[in-house]
Amino acid sequence: MTGSDPAEDSALPTDGMPHQIDHRHADVSGGWLRAATFGAMDGLVSNTALIAGVAASASAHAVLLAGVAGLLAGAFSMALGEYTSITTANEQLESEVLVERGSFRKYPNEERAELVAMLMDIGMTESTATAATDEIHLDENRALNFHLVQELGVDPREKPSPWIASGASFLMFAIGAIIPLIPYLLGYSSLWAGLVCGGIGLVVAGAVAARFTRKAIWVGGFRQLAFGGIAIGVTYAVGMLIGTTVA
Repeated sequence: MTGSDPAEDSALPTDGMPHQIDHRHADVSGGWLRAATFGAMDGLVSNTALIAGVAASASAHAVLLAGVAGLLAGAFSMALGEYTSITTANEQLESEVLVERGSFRKYPNEERAELVAMLMDIGMTESTATAATDEIHLDENRALNFHLVQELGVDPREKPSPWIASGASFLMFAIGAIIPLIPYLLGYSSLWAGLVCGGIGLVVAGAVAARFTRKAIWVGGFRQLAFGGIAIGVTYAVGMLIGTTVA
């Protein structure tokens, strides 16, 4: 009997699940992070740009009115767009599930052969792939999910929620859109104050998004500030041009 290495023993998992001890993955299929990030960025950029464009040739009251209207219209539009797009994608996936299930029942041998070929493509020998296919196909639902993951790259059990995505989009757009309006809501008719608030919001939103994706925070923050600054500057220039022409 040989002795064991204490260092090796301490590294062994105690619950049979070494992958969970090593690291955990974030949920990348729920849809909320993409919707929330998109909503916040869109709210910040679109409403800051809108305020800048209107302020180029209008009163502070008009700027506030336009900003509030832009916030409400944009938030509802973003929420509806997210709900519709994710619902449509989920319904399309459900239709593919029905197609695959029908193929399972009409052509079971062909579906088995297809899976054997796919498993061999990822490095299994034919005998191992055949044995794995036989075991996977003992449960039709499990086999169906496995086939769809291999063929479409999506798992039908992990469909994102349209309600979560639309809610996140609505809330984050509204938060992003109200930031450049803060000075006007407090009674200060200063475009520069609104632009500073919008700029800070862009940096913070970009940094938070980078944190989720494990990228450099300063890169994410200033990248959003640069892109947002271009959109705001162009909109201000157009507003100034139109205001001068109309006057």
